[in-house]
Amino acid sequence: MPLSAKPINGMTTIESALRSASRTFTERGMTDSPQLDAQILLAHVLKQNRTYLFTWGDQLLNDEQLQAFTALCQRRLLGEPVAHLTGCREFWGMLLKVNEFTLIPRPDTEILIESILQRYSPPGEGKRFLDMGTGSGAIALALKKEYPEAQISALDFSEDALQVARENAQKHALTINLLHSDWFSALPKNPLFDLIVSNPPYIEEKDPHLLQGDVRFEPISALTAGSDGLNDIRILTEQSRGFLKPGGWLFIEHGYNQADAVAQLFTQAGFDAVQLISDYGGNPRVTLGQVPETSRL
Repeated sequence: MPLSAKPINGMTTIESALRSASRTFTERGMTDSPQLDAQILLAHVLKQNRTYLFTWGDQLLNDEQLQAFTALCQRRLLGEPVAHLTGCREFWGMLLKVNEFTLIPRPDTEILIESILQRYSPPGEGKRFLDMGTGSGAIALALKKEYPEAQISALDFSEDALQVARENAQKHALTINLLHSDWFSALPKNPLFDLIVSNPPYIEEKDPHLLQGDVRFEPISALTAGSDGLNDIRILTEQSRGFLKPGGWLFIEHGYNQADAVAQLFTQAGFDAVQLISDYGGNPRVTLGQVPETSRL
């Protein structure tokens, strides 16, 4: 991909490189966020934040910088996620490592954290929270950041994903308990949790969107869950009550078209106060429910 927009002197500035890359992304049909993608990639090459790009737009790029930026743009044109090209993604104000073993944290998943904050006042002394299928550790680390006095546990069936979560925890000096487990299989029955939260696989196995965009490069096991996308959510709703205190909450992220089915699973599992929360785009995204206070499972 040639970066052709250059000033008269034949050298490429930050501003012209961004303009050229954004235009090329748009021309190739990558219209979701062409300017942002270009900015993130160039900031990564320059080891600067995006504000630097706007402040020093007339700064010249040397040959090494231009070649590195061009190479990243070419890989982006082949569909590789920006987060994989830079090796990181921001979530809840933290820059987290991501790779091919983890899902890329999405902004809409922050709805989970916001919803929990509405029900539990920090610092959370004495509370025990569990993140199921933690991946990069994004949800668990955000909870620990907001609830420094709570005990935060996180599990995943992928050892590779747990290693990424471990590195992210160390980077941000946040202590969380990491456990290798296929959902509840290796989780001790006691003590019980005040909260279980999960962004599980929920895409239908034959969903055509699996052949499009960033998800092509993410682990399929972290995306799909049976023909209707609900296999793992069934496990979570059916088994979580046995690991929650009376009055404890279950929060699950799901697809925009699964709200009714997920609410029914919550009700069938005996949860009270079942509620649906929409994401930033107004799409149904999170369902939560509470174990009855008199529960004695």
